[in-house]
Amino acid sequence: MTELTQSRLAPVVLLVASNVFMTFAWYGHLKFKSSPLWLVVLASWGIAFFEYCLMVPANRWGHGTYSATQLKIMQEVITILVFCAFAVFYLGEKLKWNHLAAFACVIAAVFFVRIDSGAGSATPQPALNSQPSTLNSPQ
Repeated sequence: MTELTQSRLAPVVLLVASNVFMTFAWYGHLKFKSSPLWLVVLASWGIAFFEYCLMVPANRWGHGTYSATQLKIMQEVITILVFCAFAVFYLGEKLKWNHLAAFACVIAAVFFVRIDSGAGSATPQPALNSQPSTLNSPQ
């Protein structure tokens, strides 16, 4: 299990799988517009449960290898990739040039996040408020 939790690939695979579940939870009901709203909300919650079962371990294990910011940016790119495939193949929508341009901007964000990180080496950050505050302290 330790080998899996320290793998650079495991968080990415889990993020992809979790995003497939979440995309179906959020947008899968669009093919079933005649279904009652309460029913699709319950179905979406049920699907989202499995998304969380994958997303939480992806972030927990991934944070040993990647920074939280890197995980978030990766998740956003994966979300867009999964959604684009979903929109085209499940919903039958066409991607336009502006959709691709927006995706390129997110890819640029990945580049900028990784510039100062040493290509993925997560460095522990001090906890917020780890230093005693000097504000309002007696002089």
